Formats: sequence, C-alpha cells, structure tokens
Amino acid sequence: MVERKCVGCGIIKNRDDLIKITKQKTHQDLVINGDSKIFGRSVYLCYNNSCIEAAFKKNKLQKTLKTPIPQELKGKLLNEF
Repeated sequence: MVERKCVGCGIIKNRDDLIKITKQKTHQDLVINGDSKIFGRSVYLCYNNSCIEAAFKKNKLQKTLKTPIPQELKGKLLNEF
C-alpha cells in the first residue's frame, strides 16, 4: 500500500483514494489521474470539494507543481469529483 498526502487537508491516505494531478516532464501538460507511467511532478487531492477549494484558495497546486494553474481545472475537478 502506497500512501500520499492530500495538499488540501494534509491527511495521509492510500494513493488509490486520492486524485492525482501530474505536470508532465516532457510536455508540461497537466494530467488528471494519469497512470503511473507518466513522469513528472505530482500532487494529490481528496475526492471532496473542501480539499479542492482549499488547494486552489492557498495556491498549493501552483506552488507544488511549480507551474501556473488554469481556473478551468478547478471547475473540472469540482464537476467530475
């Protein structure tokens, strides 16, 4: 069992119970819940709106991924999860 920390709430959970957002190393594209074969910088979020809101409110995604985050990503995450 591999555990990761949610950037929204800071709780450590099983990796399968979290949303994975990866900035690809080659193309600099953001991928949501990509497979483990995508290399790059990743961040994890819980499957709830409060963690998603907290991560965007405090710019935690932008700081961790070291790239500007488009606002469309927030809407996509809130709608899908």
